[in-house]
Amino acid sequence: MDGVLAEVTESYRQAIVETVAHFTQHRIERDLIQDYKNQGGWNNDWALSQKICLDMGVELPYETVVEYFNEIFIGPNHGDGLISRESWFPKEGFLERLGQRYGLSLFTGRLKYEADITLKRFAPNVLFDPMLCAEHVEKAKPAPDGLIEIQRRKPGAKLWYVGDTVDDARSARAAGVPFIGIVAKNHSTRADILRLFDEEKAIAVVENVNEIEELL
Repeated sequence: MDGVLAEVTESYRQAIVETVAHFTQHRIERDLIQDYKNQGGWNNDWALSQKICLDMGVELPYETVVEYFNEIFIGPNHGDGLISRESWFPKEGFLERLGQRYGLSLFTGRLKYEADITLKRFAPNVLFDPMLCAEHVEKAKPAPDGLIEIQRRKPGAKLWYVGDTVDDARSARAAGVPFIGIVAKNHSTRADILRLFDEEKAIAVVENVNEIEELL
């Protein structure tokens, strides 16, 4: 979802910046966040915020990080925080057209209530079946649990998984699902991400989700 359907530079990524600044009094660059993401294993932005703080010399309980992160991300009125800065990558009608030809499922590291805020805002009429969020799987990406569960619910269906991180690619590879990577032409670490996608045997790489229609 994030980086594929929703532009999260000013929401999740900024929430990491603000959380680290709050606890360490140091403002990191967003490229540092991407460096961690490219290492793999940092799909959980709460855990990543805690890790960056620790690497900067500030050790914090996980729950403390989660509480502050959510306060600024969700906002006091359940949707008016940094999450309100998100924009939507799919062009008008794109998902609806795709949904007429293919089944659409969603496997995201977001909790469901976080995903619902954005989906109700941008895609209230799009059906994702199933929609699997962080609380629906035992192990998060890069583990393949979510994709394996989709395979179980869609027996015999041919699947493609679309993602923008190496954890997405590794999850797909572990599940035996063909992976389509997304990386913008102007991404600051585009070369590194392309290398990682190639190592994980991506079947294609596009610049944004709207180009997928031409591949299928």
